[in-house]
Amino acid sequence: MTAPPPDTAALAELRAQSERLLERLEANEREFRRLGRAVWNVQEDERRRLARELHDGLGQNLTALRHALDRVLDDLPPGLDGVRARLADAIALCAGSLEDTRELSRLLRPPILDDLGLAPALRWLGRSLDGGATRVVVEIEPLPPLDGELQTLLFRVAQEALSNAIRHADAGSVLLRLVARGDELQLQAIDDGRGCDPAQAFRAGGSGLGGMRERLRLYGGRLELRAAPGQGTRLRVTVPLPSPA
Repeated sequence: MTAPPPDTAALAELRAQSERLLERLEANEREFRRLGRAVWNVQEDERRRLARELHDGLGQNLTALRHALDRVLDDLPPGLDGVRARLADAIALCAGSLEDTRELSRLLRPPILDDLGLAPALRWLGRSLDGGATRVVVEIEPLPPLDGELQTLLFRVAQEALSNAIRHADAGSVLLRLVARGDELQLQAIDDGRGCDPAQAFRAGGSGLGGMRERLRLYGGRLELRAAPGQGTRLRVTVPLPSPA
């Protein structure tokens, strides 16, 4: 006894429903990425605003206070050694607070990233972290024009990667390399630190790797981590370049 022929109309309807469901899932995924990127852009705008307020507001006030204390110190009559010493301590405290404020402003949003772009910002980042117990080398090949979002994304990834290598891996040297290959950008951070278990590193909250990976996904990027205890760490990030259109 032969099987009855399939219901062509029912199969066509099922196929159409599956295609509509797939389209809805893809649309939801695009909307999720759009919203995630919008939230991240708001955060970066807030960091930019706070950095500017720290530099132009609190930083300038501390500068004016230091100059005022310097003038008071210069105008003191002889014989007030105790007052002079306390004023000198206050001036030193003011100078230290001013430097801390400027450093915090740069960490929140370095002006060089907005003024000169990604490559100079990464070189500045490497210089600012180089020295002490860790040697940082930055290599950047010629890059195509990049929009502000992509530049910020790669800068934040590089910032997190270098921070992990220096603070968590106790690396003696770190190589940060950014190149364009075909229709992708590739960012690598290679260190000679104590290494880690990649699965555990992604679960750990302090390393920031999980957040870095999720942020990259919003832009279609990927993060690969190759590491082993005592054998250093190699982090590789790929991000698609936007189409010319």
